[in-house]
Amino acid sequence: MKLGTVEPTMERPSDPPRAAARFFGGGTGNGGRDGGDGGGGDNPQPDALADSVDSHPDKAKVVTWFLLLIVLMTFGGMIGAYVVIATNGAAEWRPFDLPLQVWISTLLLIASSVTYEFARNAVYAERDRRSKQFLIATTALGAAFISSQLLVWLALVNRGFYMRGNPYAGFFYILTAVHAVHVVGGIAALGSILLRTWHPTRLDTEIRYRRNLARSVGWYWHFMGGLWIVLLVLLGFWK
Repeated sequence: MKLGTVEPTMERPSDPPRAAARFFGGGTGNGGRDGGDGGGGDNPQPDALADSVDSHPDKAKVVTWFLLLIVLMTFGGMIGAYVVIATNGAAEWRPFDLPLQVWISTLLLIASSVTYEFARNAVYAERDRRSKQFLIATTALGAAFISSQLLVWLALVNRGFYMRGNPYAGFFYILTAVHAVHVVGGIAALGSILLRTWHPTRLDTEIRYRRNLARSVGWYWHFMGGLWIVLLVLLGFWK
């Protein structure tokens, strides 16, 4: 009976090495990140702790999904009205050939999606100079798209196509104008990323925020590009 009470005290010499392992492997600071073999398997590392602290909902992600839902509902209603009127065969429905500037606008928007992907990958890889270059290129292409849209409207006005008396022309102006407004919003978002990533940083929280912001803005920008393709097919081939 007495020997049984002594056995737990005989196992206690094995505790100090375990405590020392916790001290050297699970400490705070950069040492805990590099010393992976020394820490106990049950102790969270600083990166894991940071992930748990930053596990709150991503604001950029939530705002982006909310905006995309609004955009989808807005254009869904307008596209539905367009299809209904286009299939009624009304006499005042007079389609026209799309001007050349429309196809130039399409190429500009596709090119901006490509350059943005390069910029996003550079942000993820923490290549600050490369990310700035491609973000500036994407912003310039977006501005060129807006300029091209202005030329489209001027070309149609010079050809005598107005919103009054022609529902097709009205839908063309409204759909492309509302889309251009949303593209301007995307350009503003590109500017926010550009300002945010202008100076290098080594803070993990800031790097994670930049990556989340680049991801969310990318969703919005690519969605605008895909939406433009839908409008192009609708206005150019569903007349």
